[in-house]
Amino acid sequence: MSLILASNSAARKAMLSGAGVAFTAQGAKVDEAAEKMRLLAEGAGPADVAQALAGLKALAVSRAQPGAWVLGSDQTLEFEGRLFDKAGSTEEAGERLRMLRGGSHQLHSGVALARDGHLDWTARDSARLHVREVSDTFLSDYFVAEGEALTSCVGGYRLEGLGAQLFERVEGDYFTVLGMPLWPVLAALRERGVIAT
Repeated sequence: MSLILASNSAARKAMLSGAGVAFTAQGAKVDEAAEKMRLLAEGAGPADVAQALAGLKALAVSRAQPGAWVLGSDQTLEFEGRLFDKAGSTEEAGERLRMLRGGSHQLHSGVALARDGHLDWTARDSARLHVREVSDTFLSDYFVAEGEALTSCVGGYRLEGLGAQLFERVEGDYFTVLGMPLWPVLAALRERGVIAT
């Protein structure tokens, strides 16, 4: 059975490839900003938003790909009860990291499987990340090293790279931090015969 990842995220592609899952990738055409505003206005929390957006992305691609299983995923960052989007600039990402240092925040990753325009399965997972008291010198060097990559991740860091040095500890699943709770996804794919049991 064919599997389509409704995302062009390098981290999500690497997770599936590393696990030996055959798939193609296709970005989903979803107005995320408008959907987030709608969901928040309806009282959804940051974890709810991640799960709902994952479903919307899976459905958007699934409607145009009959017969295929479509995997949608989304991630949100929650700090002091507020939801944060990806930074719009490296400067904004830098300010966010300065705000997060010395404290903790949560990453919520939502996933969904759709087929023939219908949601079949959804799940979510959360991780808590504790940022160390990072020096201004380290942050300056980090900003130079990461450059535009700072705006590609909701927190302004990639745990699988230099961003690992920002943290003193992480509570939760590594894959959830990277942007997709991989273990539940693999289990769901096995249950549906998409990958071998």
